[in-house]
Amino acid sequence: MTNTDATSADPASFAARAPRWHHLPVVHQLRQSVGLQRGMLVVGLVITGIFILTAIFAPLLAPYGFAELQDENGNFGAQQPPGGAHILGTTVGGYDVLSRVIWGTQTALAVIVVAVVLSIFAGVLLGLVSGYLGGWLDRVLVVIADAVFAFPTLLLAIVAAIVISGGQSKLLGGVLAAAISITVVYIPQYFRVIRAETVRIKTEAYVESAKVIGSSTSRIMFRHVLRNATRTLPLIFTLNSSEAILTLAGLGFLGFGIEPTSAAEWGYDLNRSISDVTSGIWWTSLFPGLAIVLVVLGITLVGESLNDLADPRLRTRRKADSPTATPIAAPDMAATSATDSTGAPA
Repeated sequence: MTNTDATSADPASFAARAPRWHHLPVVHQLRQSVGLQRGMLVVGLVITGIFILTAIFAPLLAPYGFAELQDENGNFGAQQPPGGAHILGTTVGGYDVLSRVIWGTQTALAVIVVAVVLSIFAGVLLGLVSGYLGGWLDRVLVVIADAVFAFPTLLLAIVAAIVISGGQSKLLGGVLAAAISITVVYIPQYFRVIRAETVRIKTEAYVESAKVIGSSTSRIMFRHVLRNATRTLPLIFTLNSSEAILTLAGLGFLGFGIEPTSAAEWGYDLNRSISDVTSGIWWTSLFPGLAIVLVVLGITLVGESLNDLADPRLRTRRKADSPTATPIAAPDMAATSATDSTGAPA
């Protein structure tokens, strides 16, 4: 085999010539995945994509406003069955179920963005400082993180909702109540991950070289260490996003959520439909509950798939099972078969 053929069979050369968009997050993992893992990732991405697009275009998709009770023909009427002008029926309060479900995606997405962004910002900063500086500060932060991690998310969310808005809140207060409670609980998760990565990375040769040439501590932390310590954040982000939706729904179901005239929220709609179930009115609870299940399922599938693809053992096994592994190993096999027992070429 010529050197040209060997070079063309080198996986590194393929990676070097691959388009840049192949290395984007999620796209890279999607190209890596095979079989069931690829199916799970694709299904999760489709569901999550529909959820995000619905939240963005909710004003165009929803037939009515989230607090609208009437149109040009008069009041909608309470507990109207699906059909006609109300495809999914109406609630006990007289709201259109389809519109409430669609507008609820905006509230859920807002809580995810606010909560996870705040958690990442605080957790990454504390983990970086704790892991790199060490000493008594590291010990104190670890103890505090372990203590906060022991609090139940929903219980802390209820306390935050009462403190911020007295239990019943407008859109901003309800989103902040859920987001702040989730932020406090999720900070220790990001703190632990970033701290462990920082402790490992600060002993690497390039960090020691930066110290030798006189780089400042802040430059080393934020330019060299931080860049390499945040590679696993997308995995935690996806898994925590589903928990954020469940926490918001739990607040609304227990009566500590957002007022229906301020925003649509799936947990509140489920709370109001409890008495409908015993009366045979199924549509007021089915569709908000189905929305929660599907969104959480989609985000969880993405998170679990990315988590599995990040496992080196699974990645090695996939390479060994991949049909492209045979051509790469072919040059070594050919060279071995062309050599006699004395080691001289045939």
